[in-house]
Amino acid sequence: MSTTYYSRSHEYVKVADGIATIGITTYAQSQLGDIVFVELPETRRGFKRGDEAAVVESVKAASEVYAPLTGETTEANESLIDNPALANEDPEGDGWFFKMSLDNEGELKDLMDAETYQTFVKETS
Repeated sequence: MSTTYYSRSHEYVKVADGIATIGITTYAQSQLGDIVFVELPETRRGFKRGDEAAVVESVKAASEVYAPLTGETTEANESLIDNPALANEDPEGDGWFFKMSLDNEGELKDLMDAETYQTFVKETS
């Protein structure tokens, strides 16, 4: 079973068995529009919370995807390289960007749950 968290920079984090799956939220995708290119991090690359980890480009803009937690990448979603539209079609499912191990699970408390994130989106829109 996984638990989902959300960052203020609109990444989601699904945690299961000590591994976090990270991507952009449905809201972020709707703001970007059609995603046409994704640059993913290398496997086994270490990140501190807040580091730029990936890049997403849409017909409207380019944007960074930040590491919402400290850890090391364990996998990148190579499917996005050939088919970046996955991030449009299913941003919080098959359109995930990368997975990472967690160096400090205590950082999860700084992220939002789904209800808090929905309120955040409404207040900032």
